[in-house]
Amino acid sequence: MMKYYQPQQRPNPTTQRFMFATGIECSYPTILTAQGVKRRDQLEECGHYRYWREDLHLTRDLGIRFLRYGPPYYRMHLGADRYDWSWTDLVLPEMQRLGIVPLMDLCHFGVPDWLGDFQNPEFPRHFADYARAFAERYPWVRFYTPMNEMYIAAEFSAWYGWWNERLTSHRAFVTALKHIVRANVEAMLAIMQQRQDALFIQSESSEYTHASRPDLADEAEMFNERRFLSLDLNYGRRVSSGMYAYLRDNGMTEEEYDFFLRYNLREHCIMGNDYYAANEHLLVEEDRSVYAGEVFGYYVVTRDYFDRYNLPVMHTETNKEEPDAERWLWKTWANVQRLRRDGVPLCGMTWYSLTDQVDWDTALREANGRVNPLGLYDLDRKLRPVGAAYKRLVGQWCDTPLLPNGPLTLLGRWDQEDVAAAGAPAAGRPPALAE
Repeated sequence: MMKYYQPQQRPNPTTQRFMFATGIECSYPTILTAQGVKRRDQLEECGHYRYWREDLHLTRDLGIRFLRYGPPYYRMHLGADRYDWSWTDLVLPEMQRLGIVPLMDLCHFGVPDWLGDFQNPEFPRHFADYARAFAERYPWVRFYTPMNEMYIAAEFSAWYGWWNERLTSHRAFVTALKHIVRANVEAMLAIMQQRQDALFIQSESSEYTHASRPDLADEAEMFNERRFLSLDLNYGRRVSSGMYAYLRDNGMTEEEYDFFLRYNLREHCIMGNDYYAANEHLLVEEDRSVYAGEVFGYYVVTRDYFDRYNLPVMHTETNKEEPDAERWLWKTWANVQRLRRDGVPLCGMTWYSLTDQVDWDTALREANGRVNPLGLYDLDRKLRPVGAAYKRLVGQWCDTPLLPNGPLTLLGRWDQEDVAAAGAPAAGRPPALAE
């Protein structure tokens, strides 16, 4: 049989490389227990406060240079114009010294006690002040996710009734969503006052709802339109007529809607999308769905979002419990590659998180203390098989260009300035592989 021959192509050493990333699980919503309201702080429960230095070194040991990182907002924003920077003053200089680039996650599912919850109309203004102060204090940080998973934060808090305000109505959901997305937009504007070349990665859940019966098809379609609301508003895209009626019927004023159309920050944005098998839902009643599992998969769901927004994409979250984690990793990577081959400008991939998590089998709403084996490392910081597999993948594919086609300039001046200042290699390869 004739062997197909193609000359070895050498990568351009000045070109930006694909963004392999992981993250530190940092959720901190409040839940209601028999003993009262409880703050779920995954930074505490997963041991990061104690092992933060080791966690940073473990990230670098994997050959990963991009880290989704969320400091504990609820502990840092003490009141109007009052901030405690002691944690970030400790951690961020070490991250910079190691050449780890933070994708800074400023709010991850919860707010400080003094702000109450996402029903508070004052939240966007105060959060923007915090974002501005953060960017002023750490001017070398360029990548931000101001509000993590805006849709999920609103849904879990004000539709499912699991977190924070624990409400269960369309009106509560719309109220939470409009405040969360406005907070995100105002935070982006505030950060850009301090750093004009800031890039924002909207880490957002990628959803799809399947109808279990013909009489539920219209309701499933409603949810498949509703899933886009957070990004439609964030990107200043006019929503469908049905969703406009839905927003107005559930409390959004014309003035509030017009606010989102006033700004077009797309040129500063990368559409981050998170995909788990649990992101596809099967509607079994008008107001009740169950997990459908992976029906369409990452490729199809991501194409829905890319075709709608036509923005650069970054895969920003996935995981799977052992023993299926390694297979899920390779399946995700295969989907990433196929999307890139089909012309989607997908620039990064993330296994979330670095370590195992706690109580995510109940979405944090039950304080059982049950460890979920989802990390690249376990909570004793021992490498899991999927961690070894991800390290191999990063090493083998580290020369993958940032984008599949066209000028590879998405990161601008980042490698010449920020990373060089941090002492990391400027050629774009993971530190552990470039040495």
